Amino acid sequence: MNPFRWAVSTARNLLISRRNAPRDFRLRVSNLTRNTVLATCMEVADSAAMRNKGLLGRDRLSPGEGLWIIPCEAVHTFWMRFPIDLVYLDRKKRIRKLSSDVRPWRLSACLWAHSVLELPPGTIHGTQTQHGDRLEFLNALVPETAVEWPLREGKIETEIPQ
Repeated sequence: MNPFRWAVSTARNLLISRRNAPRDFRLRVSNLTRNTVLATCMEVADSAAMRNKGLLGRDRLSPGEGLWIIPCEAVHTFWMRFPIDLVYLDRKKRIRKLSSDVRPWRLSACLWAHSVLELPPGTIHGTQTQHGDRLEFLNALVPETAVEWPLREGKIETEIPQ
């Protein structure tokens, strides 16, 4: 096989394998500084399509749910139907900025952030989360056929599973 065909074939296989990779996993997010739990069922938006959609089309976020948008420095709440709490994190998962009860049709940004947690309103106040706190992310795998999601926890280091 010539080198050009090999490169094209390898790139195509990588794209197909990433597209078909199981992405139905959730995270448990804990505040290590305050010893509290921010979310027990955090979804991860780490692709362009998932980041663009975000929480659009949902009617609400239930307590314990959320969305981790990575990488991300700014979010908007245009066309959203409910307010959210925003937690901006740096690469070391330290909180750089907090925005509580952000209403629809607003913009919020933090240029020092690497990612953002979108949480139900009142989560920041209820967990007493503050600027500078350190967060930990643990795996909470969700079987496709499960009605209730049993948590099987395993540590996530610095990268998101692909």
